[in-house]
Amino acid sequence: MPHAEHHNGRDKHDKHDKHNSRSHDAATGPADGSLDDARGLPSTAAPPRILGTPTAILLIAASMIGAGVFTTTGFLIRDLGSQSAVLLAWAIGGITALCGALAYAELAAALPQNGGEYRLLGRIYHPAVGFVAGWISLIVGFSAPMAAAAIAFGEYFGRLVPGLNPTLVGLAAILCLALMHGLRVRLGGLVQGAVTALTMLLIVAFIAGGLAFGDFSRLTPLSDPQTLQAIRSPAFAVGLVFVSFAYSGWNAAAYIAGELTEPSRSIPRALIIGTLTVTLLYLGLNLVFVIAAPASALSGVVEVGYIAAEALFNDPWITTGLTLIVALGLLTTVSALMMAGPRVYEALGGDYPRLRGLASRLTSRTDLEKPRSRGPARAIALQALIATAMMLSATFSDLLTYMGITLALSSGLTVAGVFVLRWREPELPRPYRTWGHPLTTLLALSLMAWMIVFTVGERPITSLFAAATIAAGLVLYVAVRPPPARHRQSR
Repeated sequence: MPHAEHHNGRDKHDKHDKHNSRSHDAATGPADGSLDDARGLPSTAAPPRILGTPTAILLIAASMIGAGVFTTTGFLIRDLGSQSAVLLAWAIGGITALCGALAYAELAAALPQNGGEYRLLGRIYHPAVGFVAGWISLIVGFSAPMAAAAIAFGEYFGRLVPGLNPTLVGLAAILCLALMHGLRVRLGGLVQGAVTALTMLLIVAFIAGGLAFGDFSRLTPLSDPQTLQAIRSPAFAVGLVFVSFAYSGWNAAAYIAGELTEPSRSIPRALIIGTLTVTLLYLGLNLVFVIAAPASALSGVVEVGYIAAEALFNDPWITTGLTLIVALGLLTTVSALMMAGPRVYEALGGDYPRLRGLASRLTSRTDLEKPRSRGPARAIALQALIATAMMLSATFSDLLTYMGITLALSSGLTVAGVFVLRWREPELPRPYRTWGHPLTTLLALSLMAWMIVFTVGERPITSLFAAATIAAGLVLYVAVRPPPARHRQSR
């Protein structure tokens, strides 16, 4: 959708709300850019729209399918004591993600620019809110989980090829994927899609085998007193935070909206199809986990997939196959995070002169003649360096403990933006309108609020770290925002 359309729709409201106009200008940034020259100098030109709907769907799947689904269930069984309550938690997590995706689809289709929550929250609320969302994306949303996924990939790959150093394998994965996504956007999308599709096919095969050989008598009815008690407990709400982390990534298409062909159609389709597909895969996987082995064997165990495979098949080849599935899932997670995250920092660099370097994309003469866009190289390098530092430190795991609540705050504000933007800009062109609104939107907000409130009560220290992260983002915003006079001149 042309930038001018958004600007014209906005002008009708400028008479009533000058502050909103300033928020819009800062959030959307320049409508276009210009190449310095054709000799490989940095450029902040708007990237060409060369990514299709299948790439966006597979990006969402790759962002979602990671270590969380293969490691969380054991802890949920330990805390809840009921397999049926665990499956209900995964179902609620999927419903929350799907309702959130419906809301994101409306916002991202109406405002199809790279940047995800940074762009959307800056436009809907205030540039400071968008900037903090971008800061959260850098530290919590992309770098920390990418470091964790790379370490886990090294561990799983080491099982397939004994003798390799897991840390070096993880670092090599980050380096190779950074180069791939930095040099060619189209190549990165193709490789991303192929590996993700293979991973999903292997997961479907494992689910089919598990359903054929599992013991369904291990499931307890939802009316069971122990199950009902588990559902009503604060531990259930806290468990949803961990489940929501496993579902995180359902909004990935919003980060590359500026590079999707026909974004008004591609974004809603990708968000809804991708999220629904992964939800069904998650439910199938966890059903297989809980019917494969007794609860006592799964309780508190990280490698629930291994235990399930051994109990079902007792075959080393099948166990190796599951290792391959997990390794591929982790690799696609690293790749998806490398593809989506830097688009946020690139958008920040395009709006804030002091961060201008993050908006650079190296270009060559062939790029001018035939738009084979390269990725945001410096933004990719920044995320890769932060993830590498986290991999080599002993403190990155502390970031993972508060990831769920911090991201829930950012996602909740974005979903609420459907109400805010419809009230403030009713004439804004909306190629897609949230299905089931306001019920689906309110349901997503209610579930997110439930998780946050109970987590603050159960994990106050973790909540303080989340608050500190937000405060640090506000401080950084004050430090890098341009002076008012200069800001007006830049517009």
